[in-house]
Amino acid sequence: MATVAVKATAYCLAFTPEIGLRYGTTPCQEHLAHPDSPFLKDLARSAQPYDVASRYAPNLTYIGAMTTDQLAAHAQPCFAHLEDKPQRFGRYGEIMPEDEFIGLLDICDVFDLVWLERDFAASIKRKLTAHPLMTDAQLKHLEEGRDAAELAAEVAKNQALPLYQEGKMVGCCRRGHKTDENLSAHVLLENLASKAGAVLSLLHLIRNAGMRPADIDFVVDCSEEAAGDINQRGGGNMAKAIAESADCVNASGFDVRAFCAAPVASIITSASMVVAGARKNVAVVSGGSIPKLYMNAREHVKKNVPPMENSMGCFAVLLTPDDGQNPVIRLDALGKHTVGAGASPQAVTAALIWEPLLAAGLTFTDVDKYAPELHDPEVTVPAGAGNVPEANYKMVAALAVMKGQCEKAGIQDFVKRHGLPGFAPTQGHIPSGVPFLGHAADAIREGHMKRAMIIGKGSLFLGRLTNLADGASFMVEAPREAGGSQVAVSKDDVEAVILDVLGDLAKKLKE
Repeated sequence: MATVAVKATAYCLAFTPEIGLRYGTTPCQEHLAHPDSPFLKDLARSAQPYDVASRYAPNLTYIGAMTTDQLAAHAQPCFAHLEDKPQRFGRYGEIMPEDEFIGLLDICDVFDLVWLERDFAASIKRKLTAHPLMTDAQLKHLEEGRDAAELAAEVAKNQALPLYQEGKMVGCCRRGHKTDENLSAHVLLENLASKAGAVLSLLHLIRNAGMRPADIDFVVDCSEEAAGDINQRGGGNMAKAIAESADCVNASGFDVRAFCAAPVASIITSASMVVAGARKNVAVVSGGSIPKLYMNAREHVKKNVPPMENSMGCFAVLLTPDDGQNPVIRLDALGKHTVGAGASPQAVTAALIWEPLLAAGLTFTDVDKYAPELHDPEVTVPAGAGNVPEANYKMVAALAVMKGQCEKAGIQDFVKRHGLPGFAPTQGHIPSGVPFLGHAADAIREGHMKRAMIIGKGSLFLGRLTNLADGASFMVEAPREAGGSQVAVSKDDVEAVILDVLGDLAKKLKE
């Protein structure tokens, strides 16, 4: 059986409400169409501060400061029952404040696109110098800053995008070309933000794994942004740019794009490289998405719900050869949504869950937890999209009933036992299963869980090339030596079983 180890994981949030208020797709389009819109004024008034974001239970679960069991038992709604104390750091990563993230944008900028105001740059240098993961390799790229008048002129004359903190312009992002829309300031800001978030998560990953940046030999990026120019709009390579800023001098890399299914597809791709011996220490990384900030805020403002889409989700996963100690991903039982599978929810669930279970010789209840789209329901329910994780679990339970592995009366119990509360930000690709991988790996290491299934789904139709959706899944479980389902079987054992079966068959024929 081909397996690869999950050595470490990292999950971070970049708290970026002011970037979201101006450049998230929903408020940005509203500003262009109706600059005096009451919605924009109400959104700005109801935007939550960092103190709230760092006490919000789903955010704390994402960075590993809370477990999924603790979240499930938490008073609802979480936005009305905040934790007593703010927590910036968790087991897997951190919630980085917006001013420091703007500084990280500058660190990750190698083309002088991001300009910072002089006093702001000085204050951020002090903060990032105190950050536990920022080294001279990163800090040397932080600029000293410029006069406010110079920034204002760049915005007024050259279409740079202003960056604000507490209503004051503290920097700007410049365009990379006068006429190429792919190198406009808006697109470049989105790409730089995705890169910076991935770099932050990669730095945490390296620390969590107890490794050095030079130990990483390959990086695969699975974010939603496409980097390129007018001649090659999505050429990339975001992954190699991320590796450079994280000082992974021995790494190369490439990008995988598959909309929301990309994280799972990237992990399967990377695991295959490790098993084949092509790469040893592969980091799968992703930054967040500026366009998704305040994506559903119109409904939140209308219904007086706090607009919590104020943070960009980022993550990193380190895959290494199976060492018999860490949880493993098995490559003999992968789910895939084929072209001919059909688009109905039942068909998708069968392709991504039932078929890999069959391939592994497992039943629905052999998987402790399923992790499909883990959107935070406190964001999606007021927006009219419902409780996405719960809907997925009901579909899994219904399929188990159809296959005779669950009683119809037991559907709700199945959902409770094998499901999870949603806690991931609505960042498109981020919620698709992978946020639970860190929690699952820890539970497996600690003996609380044997197996989990990570499920990613994608919306290929968004590209206007096909009406098809997409999806992929894999299982993570205990390693062989730790008592997982993998059993080492020798050739002699196989031959003995065959002889026993043949002997029984011969005996029955004589009778």
